[in-house]
Amino acid sequence: MSLSKDEYIKEIFSLKKEQDVIILAHNYQLPEIQDVADFIGDSLALSRKAEKTSAKTIIFCGVHFMAETASIICPDKNVLIPDLTAGCSLASSINPTELTYWKKDHPDAIVVSYVNTSAEIKALSDYCCTSSNAVKVVNSISPNNDILFLPDMFLGSYVAEVTKRKNMFIWPGECHVHAGIRAEDINKMMKQYRNAEFLVHPECSCTSSTMYHMAKGDLINEGHILSTEGMMQQAKNSSKSDFIVATETGILYRMQKENPTKNFIPIRKDAVCQYMKKITIDKVYNSLLNNVYQVKVPQSISRKARSAIDRMLSIG
Repeated sequence: MSLSKDEYIKEIFSLKKEQDVIILAHNYQLPEIQDVADFIGDSLALSRKAEKTSAKTIIFCGVHFMAETASIICPDKNVLIPDLTAGCSLASSINPTELTYWKKDHPDAIVVSYVNTSAEIKALSDYCCTSSNAVKVVNSISPNNDILFLPDMFLGSYVAEVTKRKNMFIWPGECHVHAGIRAEDINKMMKQYRNAEFLVHPECSCTSSTMYHMAKGDLINEGHILSTEGMMQQAKNSSKSDFIVATETGILYRMQKENPTKNFIPIRKDAVCQYMKKITIDKVYNSLLNNVYQVKVPQSISRKARSAIDRMLSIG
């Protein structure tokens, strides 16, 4: 049936009361999706929330690799995604065959993969990392070991610069949204809003290329590289009224909602992830009503991928 947005929201809340289900929404989701969610956050935080919930069914409003990660961490739960075609340009920039050949070229190297990768890529990796702990993960590995870092070339370049590591090989992948955020865009906004704080989200679905430009000193002002909650806390506790935000624009809804007297300016209004926006309110309703679409990672892949995730978590 076809309902209005408000009617879908009402029906979703009604169905949630009847079923043992929790709805998780990534920060980049549409406002109405965030409004019906039980928890909003970044991909890894959402998976941790999934692990702790007593609900038997999880509807993951994000992109496919995130639902896979939840399935890996919560193998006993029913993980659903409202649209199976909600992918990720960064995660798609490397496939298992390419990684296998890359590893053969560097047989003694340690593979570090960003969490924004498929379950199969994680299973072929030694460590996972987020953009906020990538430096810690790389520093935990012996300096004598070569490292294959994938798939984000901007995050990889940033980590190599911070750690001064000369034996890192970096895969040339990028996020279609964040690759479009350039140093000149940021400098232009900083000139327009000279008193604004500059916030870059380091852990969400696609790592910003601006992290690399910050490390290189290409920007006019110093910025803040923070996790989702770090960004939210910074916005809440700062005496500043204006904030320039360099990431996908979906996060602005939550920031504004939690800080109604402050002003949040997107670095680019067109920094929109087409895959995140595939999750719509009618699809969430359909997912609840018809128990679709299940994301289940095969045990043989899940077990290996979990090892890479656990190594990351042990480092912090």
